[in-house]
Amino acid sequence: MSAPAVLPSVCEYNVVMVRIAHVLDTWKAVRQDTIAAVEEFPSGELDFRPTPDVMTFGELARHILMAGDGLTGMLLAGEENFATPDARDKIRAKSRSAGEDAASVAAALRESIEERTAELAARPPEFFAQIVTRMDGVKLTRLEMLQTIKEHELVHRANLFMYMRMKGIVPATTRRRAAAKAPAR
Repeated sequence: MSAPAVLPSVCEYNVVMVRIAHVLDTWKAVRQDTIAAVEEFPSGELDFRPTPDVMTFGELARHILMAGDGLTGMLLAGEENFATPDARDKIRAKSRSAGEDAASVAAALRESIEERTAELAARPPEFFAQIVTRMDGVKLTRLEMLQTIKEHELVHRANLFMYMRMKGIVPATTRRRAAAKAPAR
């Protein structure tokens, strides 16, 4: 017996199957480690970049803030098309700013995740099932867009962690894993 050429319609996306609270909670956890990275990096070295063609540590941290804050701000405002020529301007308009120092960047990251996740948690499941167009033209649900935003932060958080390693700093995620493996005393 061969497999059907087309999957049955029961395999369509079902926003109820993915718990919105789980996506928000895991994004908060990712953000806490991003904040820890910013707070633990030497404050006078936010302009560190491993090579001339990449963002500095501080630019990466502010990029995470602007993208997460701005894109969720657009979602919450009911924006449906993120592929418009003025999308970057809209992202900037929906994003809070942060100073150049680590403390203000960390504070803005913390404030942003608390406010945005609370606003998103207050939305009904139907909000997350609505289709939007991502920056590259792909159509997906608002929940999938939120997952994309979280994945974007994970990518750049990994960059921050690499920069930390280059400075001899062990990221919080690795310290937790090592502590969990350590024998009890």
